[in-house]
Amino acid sequence: MTEAWNMLCIFGLALITLVTRSFFFISDKHWKLPEVVVRGLQFAPIAALSAVIFPEIFIWQGEFAFPLTNAKIYGALAGGVFFMIKRGKGQAVFGTIVVGMCVYIPLHLGIGWN
Repeated sequence: MTEAWNMLCIFGLALITLVTRSFFFISDKHWKLPEVVVRGLQFAPIAALSAVIFPEIFIWQGEFAFPLTNAKIYGALAGGVFFMIKRGKGQAVFGTIVVGMCVYIPLHLGIGWN
C-alpha cells in the first residue's frame, strides 16, 4: 500500500467514527435508552477490563496455560483479595495495583517466574 492509500484509509475511518458518534448530538429530541440497555451498559467497564487482563494472565505462548510458576496469577490473586477486603472503598483500586505488583515483582524478578 502506498502512503496516500494509508492516509485515505485513516481519514475515511475518522470520518465514519465522527458521523456515527455524532448521531446523539445531531438529534433535537432527548434520547432515552431502554432500561435493559442501561442495565447492560453497567457491565461494560468490567467486561472490557476482563477482556484485556485475563488473556495477559492466563495465555502463555498462544495457549491457555495455568502453570504454578506464573507470577501474574499470584499477583492478580493478591490484588483481588485486597480489593475484596477493602470492598471497593477508599484507595482500593490503587491498593490493588500496589499489592498485586508487590507480589508479582519479587516472584518475576527475584525467583524468575514468568
